[in-house]
Amino acid sequence: QTGPVIDMPVPASFNDITQDPGLENYIGWVWYEKEVLLPQRWLQDDLSTRVVLRFGSAHYYSIVWVNGMQVVEHEGGHLPFEADISSIVQRSPGVPCRITVALNNTLTPHTLPPGWIQYMNDKAKYPKNYFVQNIRFDFFNYAGIHRPVVLYTTPSAYIDDITVTTTSSESAAMVQYQVSVVGSTQYSLSLSLRDQEGEVVATGDGPAGELKVPNPNLWWPYLMHENPGYRYFLEVKMQAWVNGALLEDIYTLPVGIRTVHVTSTQFLINGKPFYFHGVNKHEDADIRGKGLDWALIMKDFNLLRWLGANSFRTSHYPYAEEIMDLCDAYGIVVIDECPGVGIKMLESFGNKSLQHHLVVMEELIRRDKNRPSVVMWSVANEPASELPPAAYYFKTLIAYTKALDPSRPVTFVTCTNYAIDHGAPYVDVICVNSYFSWYHDPGHLEVIPLQLSTQFENWYRTYQKPIIQSEYGADSIPGLHSDPPVMFSEEYQKAMLKEYHSVFDKKRKEYVIGELIWNFADFMTNQGVTRVLGNKKGIFTRQRQPKSAAFVLRDRYWKIANESSCLPPITKSHIHFL
Repeated sequence: QTGPVIDMPVPASFNDITQDPGLENYIGWVWYEKEVLLPQRWLQDDLSTRVVLRFGSAHYYSIVWVNGMQVVEHEGGHLPFEADISSIVQRSPGVPCRITVALNNTLTPHTLPPGWIQYMNDKAKYPKNYFVQNIRFDFFNYAGIHRPVVLYTTPSAYIDDITVTTTSSESAAMVQYQVSVVGSTQYSLSLSLRDQEGEVVATGDGPAGELKVPNPNLWWPYLMHENPGYRYFLEVKMQAWVNGALLEDIYTLPVGIRTVHVTSTQFLINGKPFYFHGVNKHEDADIRGKGLDWALIMKDFNLLRWLGANSFRTSHYPYAEEIMDLCDAYGIVVIDECPGVGIKMLESFGNKSLQHHLVVMEELIRRDKNRPSVVMWSVANEPASELPPAAYYFKTLIAYTKALDPSRPVTFVTCTNYAIDHGAPYVDVICVNSYFSWYHDPGHLEVIPLQLSTQFENWYRTYQKPIIQSEYGADSIPGLHSDPPVMFSEEYQKAMLKEYHSVFDKKRKEYVIGELIWNFADFMTNQGVTRVLGNKKGIFTRQRQPKSAAFVLRDRYWKIANESSCLPPITKSHIHFL
């Protein structure tokens, strides 16, 4: 027996596709099913072809069956998972392949992000078995299969993983590589590194080694170099003998040659100071929710570059691989954040939560470790780091993250008072969120200079680490105007930005290394008395139209780019958009 069956697009969130308010706010199990016919050549039962079913992401807990046989379970959204389904589909060639997915979006104190189910037991107020999903994060809890689902093949012996790190000097770069092969112990590996013109610049062989690249083109951020986002292409070719047959697998990995280093006052990319002037984003849009949308992705990248933004944080979860690919190609620098948002309850700091958090960091680093755009990992956003267990939690989590990837700094984003933050001793860069004259002293723009300066000075005096203002901002309703500025008007949003910017300009001469506006665009949230169709802190509307603040930020970001660039003055019209 099933419930109602409706057509549902993939990728998309299911919440806003229908007119059913019950589906919009649905919590629990949903089922997806699709039948596909596989190419005949995939189904020859000669054991040489491996058929894989891969999900870009699904929210949050997934169980997958193929032809009625369970093939994979996965906990958590935002990250990919896959299953080898060869033995199932190859035993019944010519029969449609039925893919069934059970998906549960319930959040508990031990999921990432955490939440809890609250049963309303007052029979005078609520129907029987009435419950609500409580969350401690300010964005709508969209659910569904949010990213592409693909079937692909490899030989039964195949390249399973590649890890690349790079170092460089004036005249040469070194590309260190490690390649893992699964399915055979008798194999050979050959590697060739090509530049963007297709010329081979280095070759190597074996599962681990180093390629020397003379006179390398380094990967530079957008607006820091006339040719940002330069990538080489590492072709890895495996040949293996399996059951008397020679199998071949080839994988091409884009490689950006760049270094990252943090001092007590600076963030260095390729040895040069980098200042983050960027945004926080969300994967969020009308109708499709968090579903992947290529037109929207391209619009957002064109707006980022129009704005003069050189960076963003993947607030508050890993973004789609397609987005990350474009960051690599365009030179947009990324602080890559896991879904550790809303970690507020004491029970979310226990071993069960920590164990899951470590697995999530493993999955994220495996996915994004080779991306030159990713310069720092963020392990959480605004946790209750004043709680005593946060010390052990973040010490362990950050140490584990650094063990998985020693090449990048690690942070988490805090809104806890500097004097009682138990996680801050373990980060490489201090990332602070603050909303002076909005959530604190609302309407009082005049308090910003003192409060923001004091915030920076307290953090720096305590830790001697560089600081990013990782969130700041104000809601504005497009078209709502007031002079003198009042809250929710476009003028208030602009005035708040200018107050913050005047402090940033003083402190970036010392130890402030970045500013990320909250938010790039308006986005949907749970309903509440402070939210009018979502959060309105975007400098663009949810439909990606600019508010007045977008022009303030654009003038600022291009000015900063020109100050810090070693190039001739960059003008907005000189930038060639691909």
